[in-house]
Amino acid sequence: MTHTPVRLGLIGSGWIGAFHAETIAQRIPGAVLAAVADPQPGAAERVAAPLATAHHTPRALQSADELLADPEIDGVVISSPAFTHTDLVVAVAEAGKAVFVEKPMALTLADADRAIAAAASAGVQLQVGFNRRFAHDFAAAHEVVSAGGIGTPQLLRSLTRDPGLANPGAVKPWTIFLETLIHDFDTLNWFNTGARPIEVFAVADALVAPEFKANGLLDTAVVTIRYDNGAIATAEANFSAAYGYDVRGEVFGSAGMVTAGDVHATAMRHFSATGAQAPTARLNIELFRQAYTDELVAFANAVRGIAPAPGVRAPTGEDARAALQIALACVQSVEENRPVAIGLQPTA
Repeated sequence: MTHTPVRLGLIGSGWIGAFHAETIAQRIPGAVLAAVADPQPGAAERVAAPLATAHHTPRALQSADELLADPEIDGVVISSPAFTHTDLVVAVAEAGKAVFVEKPMALTLADADRAIAAAASAGVQLQVGFNRRFAHDFAAAHEVVSAGGIGTPQLLRSLTRDPGLANPGAVKPWTIFLETLIHDFDTLNWFNTGARPIEVFAVADALVAPEFKANGLLDTAVVTIRYDNGAIATAEANFSAAYGYDVRGEVFGSAGMVTAGDVHATAMRHFSATGAQAPTARLNIELFRQAYTDELVAFANAVRGIAPAPGVRAPTGEDARAALQIALACVQSVEENRPVAIGLQPTA
């Protein structure tokens, strides 16, 4: 174990990459943002420059290869577009650096296996950005379920409602399963730890922006998952929650129920002549600011050899593969309008 500051590089400087860069630079004890890489001219500079201090200026690079060649960088956070994730995971691992990759880790099971194998072969940490596992309420709910507090899980539910489609023409086909509901699939697997998903049935349509359906946009979906312990789970998503970003989870069992998630950005309530009001989150980085921070704290600590807190286990490549297999089964289910049998290894 070392207490030397861990030096992290970032690949991808979009809005979530910029938020991760700020988190690394300003909110993670013992971590330094060493460099930002993005192939778009000027993109890395726009993220790195505001994070410079009197003692350190993150390097702004246009090449991921240049970042990976830096021997002083200990770990890399990948927040580039989804289709680049697997190749970058492999490259980072082969460079001998720890890997944090945003979801989805891969878009095919073969690529998921390739990413997992690369990290295992290199002996490096591979963590995936399923941030809900680090949200205090979701983690507390998981602890209750794991301790038997609701008995045997029977019904599970997870939902994601985004506050709007800023540019529906830019949404790629199957995004709702591969990039949105994949969070919910991981959450359900995690809540129902040790059980194996065996069947998926998905229904999806374009209800928010029906004019883009011909381009492959599906903006509303409901998924039913059957597990081998008898539990039945539902996951739903919609891209137009007028009231704000909304993420919730629930496990109902033979001895009780536990819930997690809230659309409110804080617990503050304003009581006035117009009634009681509470602020709602408009972005995931508002609702899950603490979780996004804590997942990178866990990654930095793992790189430094600091043991995680009791009960904390960062999501792995295997977890990402398990969620991806459900997502891909959803695609097949919608295409063929039928339930799809699947086989997954139990999640730890």
